[in-house]
Amino acid sequence: MKEIEHGFVMTGAEPNKNDEVESREAAAGGLDAMLCFAIYGAAHAFTRAYKPLLEPLGLTYPQYLVMMALWAEDGQKVKALGDRLGLDSGTLSPLLKRLEQSGLVKRKRDAEDERQVKITLTPQGLELKDRSAGVMQAIGKATGCSLEEVGTLRAALVGLKDRLEGAEEK
Repeated sequence: MKEIEHGFVMTGAEPNKNDEVESREAAAGGLDAMLCFAIYGAAHAFTRAYKPLLEPLGLTYPQYLVMMALWAEDGQKVKALGDRLGLDSGTLSPLLKRLEQSGLVKRKRDAEDERQVKITLTPQGLELKDRSAGVMQAIGKATGCSLEEVGTLRAALVGLKDRLEGAEEK
């Protein structure tokens, strides 16, 4: 099992001489040796790769994520959508406002609970799904990864996120 000690990945249940060497090398490497910096850089590279693909659709990457969530399940309440995307209302509300101004979604008070707001796709928002069909393929190609590699990376990152969120709750 791997453990994280002082921000470095340590291998084995008991630290050994190789772990100490690995840790010293990581410390000497600064930013380039940090897992979080590698993930940060990859996230920015993904956003840059998406930009030219999404511009013709009139979407930013965060707006695209909102649309993807709504294409999967239309009519979500703002709270559920925020939970799904990991966004708080202060971040999500301006995204929804811009999408509504673009004519892609409608915000409407829930008839059963006036405190809740439901987000529904407009016909234009539904049509955009077809126009965006090539985006995921283009990004997949840009990564240069096989489907197996993508699955492995995704599983590792989801596991890391879950462990970090679990550590926050302790």
